[in-house]
Amino acid sequence: MTSSPTILPGLGSRTLVMGVLNVTPDSFSDGGLFLDLPDALAHAERLEAEGADIIDIGGESTRPGYVPIGPEEEQRRVLPVIRELAPKLTVPISIDTYRAATARAALVAGARIVNDIWGLQHDPDMAAVVAEHGAPVVMMHNRPQADAAIDIVADMLAFFERSLDLARRAGIPDRNVILDPGIGFGKTGEQNIEALRRLPEFKALGFPLLIGASRKSVLGRFYAPDVPPRERLFGSIGGHVAAVARGADIVRVHDVKAHAEACRVADALVRSPA
Repeated sequence: MTSSPTILPGLGSRTLVMGVLNVTPDSFSDGGLFLDLPDALAHAERLEAEGADIIDIGGESTRPGYVPIGPEEEQRRVLPVIRELAPKLTVPISIDTYRAATARAALVAGARIVNDIWGLQHDPDMAAVVAEHGAPVVMMHNRPQADAAIDIVADMLAFFERSLDLARRAGIPDRNVILDPGIGFGKTGEQNIEALRRLPEFKALGFPLLIGASRKSVLGRFYAPDVPPRERLFGSIGGHVAAVARGADIVRVHDVKAHAEACRVADALVRSPA
């Protein structure tokens, strides 16, 4: 695996936990809970206290069927939170956006990492912004819609090659790249499971892997239909621990304390002692 970004010194030696902070009215499991600035700040500080290594802040819901918002509204939601949190937190902030303008504004405000659900392929300026700021970037696989007929792993590998080419052409060093298979994005339920099963094939590309299955519908299939996403904790832990055993280096989660504890145990079993 390539060397770790300097702002993530534990990456590769243990599983890092990325805590989710959605500053949105319509996210699938916590929409509306942290729209007010004091609530968002308190939640971020709680996530850090529970063991988060990264706080991932997003201002637009990207759940299935979401309605896109404009960059002005996205920035109105996230920038005040980032400005307030950056000097207070001891862990880095990542900005969850596929827009270069929002990424640039967030990095100026104090974010340190860009988490792009389109792997630098949506906004032609995104790679240049990431390179300019020397930021680590999470490049996630995505598709406009699921297609059960395709070989999803082949599609993902080709997607990552395109993203890596964009990153390298822009001058983003390999050590700043993290790959995300995009669980729950542009895939059928079976394709999501297949992607998780075959994580070693993505790990073989030589980059850290981030997995974000927390509370998602791919886990909902293992619950009764009336169980809401917020009650999928044990399934989320199961999926993420299995992912760690298959090579995941970062888990993106809503429930930080439980995942931090579970990942410490998983690391003791699957990672070589330092």
